[in-house]
Amino acid sequence: MVWTGAARALCFTLLLAHVAAVSIKHLSNENAQDADLGEQKDISEINLAAGLNLFQGDILLPNSRNALRDPTARWTFPIPYILADNLALNAKGAILYSFEMFRLKSCVDFKPYEGESSYIIFQQFDGCWSSVGDLKVGQDLSIGQGCDYKAIVEHEILHALGFYHEQSRTDRDDYVNIWWDEIIPGYEHNFDTYDDDYITDQNTPYDYESVMHYAPFSFNKNDSVPTITTKIPEFDSIIGQRLDLSAIDLERLNRMYNCTATHTLLDHCAFEKTNICGMIQGTIDDADWVHEDGTQAGQVDHTLVGQCTGAGYFMHFSTSSGAAEEAALLESRILYPKRKQQCLQFFYRMTGSPSDRLVVWVRRDDGTGSVRKLVKLQTFRGDADHNWKIAHVTLEEEKKFRYLFQGTRGDPQNSAGGIYLDDITLTETPCPAGVWTIRNISQVLESTVQGDRLQSPRFYNSEGYAFGVTMYPHGRTTSSSSDVLGLAFHLCSGENDAILEWPVINRQAIMAILDQETDARNRMSLHMMFTTSESHTSTAVNGSVIWDRPSRVGSYDQDCDCYRSVDWGWGNAISHQMLKRRSFLKNDDLIIFVDFEDLTHLIQTEVPTRDQRLVPQGLVLHGQEQQEPEESSGKAGSEEALPSSSSGQGQPGRQKRSVENTGPLEDQNWPQYFRDPCDPNPCQNDGVCVNVKGVASCRCTSGLAFFYSGERCQAMQVHGGVLGLVIGGSAGVTFLTLALISVLFRSPRYLSPNRSNGVCGVRTGLGLTRLRCPALGPSVHAYMGKTEPSSPGVANIPPKETAWRFLRGTESLDEKCAMCPQQPWTVNTTLDG
Repeated sequence: MVWTGAARALCFTLLLAHVAAVSIKHLSNENAQDADLGEQKDISEINLAAGLNLFQGDILLPNSRNALRDPTARWTFPIPYILADNLALNAKGAILYSFEMFRLKSCVDFKPYEGESSYIIFQQFDGCWSSVGDLKVGQDLSIGQGCDYKAIVEHEILHALGFYHEQSRTDRDDYVNIWWDEIIPGYEHNFDTYDDDYITDQNTPYDYESVMHYAPFSFNKNDSVPTITTKIPEFDSIIGQRLDLSAIDLERLNRMYNCTATHTLLDHCAFEKTNICGMIQGTIDDADWVHEDGTQAGQVDHTLVGQCTGAGYFMHFSTSSGAAEEAALLESRILYPKRKQQCLQFFYRMTGSPSDRLVVWVRRDDGTGSVRKLVKLQTFRGDADHNWKIAHVTLEEEKKFRYLFQGTRGDPQNSAGGIYLDDITLTETPCPAGVWTIRNISQVLESTVQGDRLQSPRFYNSEGYAFGVTMYPHGRTTSSSSDVLGLAFHLCSGENDAILEWPVINRQAIMAILDQETDARNRMSLHMMFTTSESHTSTAVNGSVIWDRPSRVGSYDQDCDCYRSVDWGWGNAISHQMLKRRSFLKNDDLIIFVDFEDLTHLIQTEVPTRDQRLVPQGLVLHGQEQQEPEESSGKAGSEEALPSSSSGQGQPGRQKRSVENTGPLEDQNWPQYFRDPCDPNPCQNDGVCVNVKGVASCRCTSGLAFFYSGERCQAMQVHGGVLGLVIGGSAGVTFLTLALISVLFRSPRYLSPNRSNGVCGVRTGLGLTRLRCPALGPSVHAYMGKTEPSSPGVANIPPKETAWRFLRGTESLDEKCAMCPQQPWTVNTTLDG
């Protein structure tokens, strides 16, 4: 997104307001007309409903099954991709969001297709499925109806990267039980295991939390009886999780592709080590931050919440002593961004005076290479809430920089505490538009019943639309269980409504329940997303589109002094057991992020391809081998052989889109959220792309003889010195050639015979010898291997090769006489040429 100064100021103000404890109204007896999107279905259930019986449930079987073991089946990054136009708009947003998760947590990267031979085209066919590994051609990955969830997309992408299901491991039976009698007949093959010739576990333990693991009720014939259970019962509710990549999923991925760094994680610090992550204390301030642990009463850290002895460190600046306005600076190491927008997330506590201040600065390159130019970003002030709070600050750095925390003593005489910092994360992704922290969540769960709901404060996105989140602590009244938590999204009336477009459609609402794991790479946060559409109507507003102006279709809420529209979301988003298992409820806080992004630019995303894609003839089922094309046809199956989606939209033929016709470098139509002007690299001929104020600038390569120029390094030129050398050399060769020709064809001159009889014996050298045979009468001429009589009727003339031997040999002619007529030849002793 493009952030204006006013929008940033607005969002900063909102962040200050909504990270604090919120007074929430309980609304029992929910509106029966609020839309419930139902329970998220798993891949096996979606594919069964689509009538698919694929290998392992969702794998399009290639000729070989050992992608994990075959290095040639592994991708080179970034992976080219195409978003087909038959994809649902929400699916496109989910795919791009999943790309960001891979970039944050691994070295896997993606780029828009630009004519490469290997690429992935995401399409909406029936069901969710993928091939395994890089097939070296354009290959399909289906995100069908109901598959447009982040974790399902990640699951299918992991297949494409070369991974099989977790329960396919050779040692599977040591960890889970398969109840064969409960499996739908004909689907037993989905629970087969494979030896080390097919798959590898990358020397990692069995992972119950893997996003690649089947759920307990996969392919079951009885709705209430599982087909797979764990030998450690506590994991029965864990297998088949569809939150995010697990820590072991990431470990295997990073091992397979030798990842040593991620793309968008710039910095992370939990202060657990003495070196405090390379951060430095200021040298021109009045005091220092202190590295402390959580052993003292009232000083519990955020990382471990005081649960571990000898661990759980944070940074602390005391404001209860010293003089007012004394400050302490804590600076990060120098960081080198790749994108032009970053988000600084951290947790802080302020337990001293309300006049204490925590100021976030950035120190920039001053243009000389020195990182010294200070810019203030945001100020946090003390209040009555002494709990750990989450904060987000947006940075827009394009060159090397440092971020700084300045603690300032406001009123030491009335302070009994200080300022605390912990769990800092800096990513090259946008900050969330809204953050809702629900305090004392355990008490909320105890004091509410199924159908009760809590509503968030009002948030604004960068376009100016106001919105909110509804949380159902025990699900909606229509939920199948009360041990679940529901999430829904709604619009709010706001100060900008008079100039905004209504109804607001083609916007993706993304709600995330934050897993407060310290390391962002290991977080398994829940993300639920949908895209607004004119088809979203409700009888509660007489069949009108619920995304119309809230003052027209919403109901008034006195808590926010605004109108709220009908809720749209899930009554069963996550189980209470999963919430309590991970770090969703750290410090007894539930933290919800919410965004509302415009996806209109993604309506048309499909680009033409260079060649027809090679894909199997239809979906290969278990037990079937991919059929080789008949020799007479000479073609493999094209995309028309694949099962089409229920929408029936076909795919048109495609032509190559070259780099030359993509338009100006700065005009490629990708949103700020996902776009890096140098990703993909628009420079040709190994040119290096440099991000210059958000615009790609190519630095062209130069060799000893040639160099490249032009906006995209598309023109090859020759160095002036080399060109002069080539021209001079060519002129010299031409001169020598002409000189040699002039020597060969100069006027005749006479030679002395080599023998006294004057008949034979002339050494001919390299010239032409004129010979005369008296017995034959007329003179006979021999020229370079051929004889030419001076008058007709001459017989017994030596053949061409014989004459050539006379003319080109170095022996005397009398030594060759046996090859001539018996009569002697008369030599005129002339040399032509």
